[in-house]
Amino acid sequence: MYTTDFLDLPALRLAGGSVRLPGSKSISNRVLLLAALSEGTTEVHDLLASDDTAVMLDALAAIGCTVEHVDARTVRITGLGARAPRSPAKLFLGNAGTAMRPLTAALALMLGDFTLSGVPRMHERPIGDLVDALRQLGCAIDYLGQPGYPPLSIAQGGGVPPLQLAAPIQVRGDVSSQFLTALLMALPLAAREQDVVIEVVGELISKPYIEITLALLARFGIAVQRQGWQRFTIAAGSRYRSPGSIHVEADASSASYFIALGALAGSGDGVRIEGVGLDSIQGDIRFVDAARAMGAQVDGGDNWLQVRRGSWPLKAIALDCNHIPDAAMTLAVMALYADGPSLLTNIASWRVKETDRLAAMACELRKLGATVEEGADFLRVDPLPAAADWRAARIHTYDDHRIAMCFSLAAFNPARLPVRIEDPRCVAKTFPDYFEALFSVAQAQSGAVPVICIDGPTASGKGTVASLVAQRLGYAFLDSGALYRATALAAARAGLVMEPGNEAAIAVIARQLPIRFDGERIWLADEDVSEALRLEATGADASRISAMATVRTALLDLQHGFARLPGLVADGRDMGTVIFPTAPLKVFMTASAACRAERRHKQLISKGIDAKIDSLRADLEARDARDQSRAVAPLKPAQDALLLDNSTLTIEETVAQVLAWWQERQPFAPVG
Repeated sequence: MYTTDFLDLPALRLAGGSVRLPGSKSISNRVLLLAALSEGTTEVHDLLASDDTAVMLDALAAIGCTVEHVDARTVRITGLGARAPRSPAKLFLGNAGTAMRPLTAALALMLGDFTLSGVPRMHERPIGDLVDALRQLGCAIDYLGQPGYPPLSIAQGGGVPPLQLAAPIQVRGDVSSQFLTALLMALPLAAREQDVVIEVVGELISKPYIEITLALLARFGIAVQRQGWQRFTIAAGSRYRSPGSIHVEADASSASYFIALGALAGSGDGVRIEGVGLDSIQGDIRFVDAARAMGAQVDGGDNWLQVRRGSWPLKAIALDCNHIPDAAMTLAVMALYADGPSLLTNIASWRVKETDRLAAMACELRKLGATVEEGADFLRVDPLPAAADWRAARIHTYDDHRIAMCFSLAAFNPARLPVRIEDPRCVAKTFPDYFEALFSVAQAQSGAVPVICIDGPTASGKGTVASLVAQRLGYAFLDSGALYRATALAAARAGLVMEPGNEAAIAVIARQLPIRFDGERIWLADEDVSEALRLEATGADASRISAMATVRTALLDLQHGFARLPGLVADGRDMGTVIFPTAPLKVFMTASAACRAERRHKQLISKGIDAKIDSLRADLEARDARDQSRAVAPLKPAQDALLLDNSTLTIEETVAQVLAWWQERQPFAPVG
């Protein structure tokens, strides 16, 4: 998962391959709560691992459920059944509406004292209609802040008051379907001796989400009779029973980004989406119909979809989006690639989601150059048909996962402009590895993968700086020196001396080098060789083989392979002159020999290795002379490199300078 402050997406061109989606957030948190209310133990498979499910699991453990993590995608919940929850309990629910609303309803019908809170945005998301419905029953719920919004206090430690079940419980349906879902999941707890009836006041929005709730209730032994979408009856004697084992479908809302990806750029066989199919119980699978209406070619089966580009440009669409409120956001970005204006209606619920999505989408679409009309419950988007119409934009994500994901599709713009996604970590709410999944199937425009080259002599600090710059940008990191050191180490272990007579054999080792970087650790196959590569003897051997033309050629393709989405920071001695000569930023980093010797001395002493500064300096100067005079790729700055003497700079100051130079080269308008 990317944890950087921003993520720059370079211009993307095509998409193809297969992606497996994470579990549905809507299904995951419903299943977790139903398991918690049931008798027995439920093993939940393919559970979404995200911020929203994490806060739900923490809350269930806090109220006394047994939560066992079997593996990364499986959890075992032993429910409360007839037991009272652990109390008092303070529950922090982040920005998870699928946790806040149903937990409020369930705990309001149980013995105990509870407080439920979240992040500031959660305290701006309305819950008053649900609380009003629960108060009709006689539940004791108080607001701890602004009336109508979390945080909440449920104080029933002295006992649950007699519930008023003779009349139907009324709840508004035109603000959020989560209010009705919460009541449907909680009220079986009250239907011990008589039927419980829920009546929806006004039009019920997001009906497909209620269909998910009803289907899952049936899996846990609760049959709900429905009269249209206005009246729901839970039969007397209802009791939750664990199904023993249950699988979570992949998230159909998350599928919308890859369906759109296939429609925009799917080449050949297009994009295959695994984990959800055309028979999904999730309403957002109807996004397929909207994508087809815009021209996408979509095939599918029980657990898969295949999407290719069909009509191009896409066809403009006018659609009532009540049935796909979350996935409809993806349509708003697809509309930029259409043959005319698109109109999305019946989306007033966007305003009470993780942010005011109507206002946010309009604002961010305009940054890209689009003309947008925002209404109380609609969005009209004009396309950007020509490359000249597009703008390079910083997309503010409002801590909203869906804004971050749907605007990634703007990187396929015909102007070949990058798109900056601010706070990419917000996708952790539902799809922590979204960008990794996107990069696994997307292809960049030719030459569009950005590369930053940081060259310089030994002990100039270039490796440390390059690694930190890569971390700040979310880019891959290539320590080219480590490739040579790893080749030298592997050759030495094979009994080879670093001499010209062994050049061909060393080149064979280099060509097959199974190296990978994992943060600050370096691996050869399954062995962590980080410390072995830092030994002085290994460095000296690496310097010798770096002068061997055949070895350098063998490592060339390997180094080019590190230039992958979303970008690369490469450090070495010839990154800017030989390996990546067209890189948009080249830095030649140096420091005085005395300064470099002192740094190396401190490093070795800290590791308990005895060393003398004078001999270290002499060795560095000898290595500099050897590197600068070698016939193949001598150490020297590229003609367009920026020189950076960091003799008097800290590491952080050096990193800041490189990042500042990089920002100067980006096309985004200055902030402020």
